[in-house]
Amino acid sequence: MNIDLSNRTALITGTTGQLGRVMARTLAQCGANIAIHYRSNEAQAHELQDEIHSLGRRATIVSADITKLDSIMEMKEAIHSQLGSVDIVVANAVVQYQWTSILEQPAEDYASQFDSCVMQSVYLAKAFAPDMIKQKWGRFVGINTECVMQNFPTQSAYVAGKRGMDGVYRVLAKEIGEHQITVNQVAPGWTITERDRSNKTEHSESYEQTVPLKRRGTDQEIANAVAFLASDLASFITGAYVPVSGGNVMPSI
Repeated sequence: MNIDLSNRTALITGTTGQLGRVMARTLAQCGANIAIHYRSNEAQAHELQDEIHSLGRRATIVSADITKLDSIMEMKEAIHSQLGSVDIVVANAVVQYQWTSILEQPAEDYASQFDSCVMQSVYLAKAFAPDMIKQKWGRFVGINTECVMQNFPTQSAYVAGKRGMDGVYRVLAKEIGEHQITVNQVAPGWTITERDRSNKTEHSESYEQTVPLKRRGTDQEIANAVAFLASDLASFITGAYVPVSGGNVMPSI
């Protein structure tokens, strides 16, 4: 059995990021055309577009502020004019900030995490779910995190934003499921990316000892989970929070 995304169009927010690039390549290798979203790294977006074209897939580049509905709606129209309706939406972008204690964390960091985790999810649903409903097929995949189940010090703004995202996704799964649209989340652990490989920082003994599989996961393993949930192989899975963390977190039943 192969993951076949032929004739599908996928949007990955934050496509030029460390995980986003690997997701884009993987979905393209499975047959999907790709909408490459960036906020500031246009050069990386064009480089990735060339890679997608070399795989024989179509790709268009779009810029948008994922915390603004108007910007996302404009992005939708730009994608539609180039690639048609979006079938697969991967919410991967997130605003970066410095982690510190609750007493020291600036209040605006909580607002930025709410906007980039919760409101991005809401705006993407408002923009892309209507076309999925019309065609009776669609996939939303949100990139969450193992941190929401660990609640370690300094993570409060990130955890709060991602827990809010989890609530939106679970409710959305129930609201649009009758249209054969699935809504799921992939929750990476501390993942090895190209930055780690370049910096020779792939290993952390203290972290790896907490993981049942005794290693960190890779960006490709995250992308593989996204591709599966985006495919017809996962057609009866919705409302799921799927840790890809080597067993480091295990949802209770």
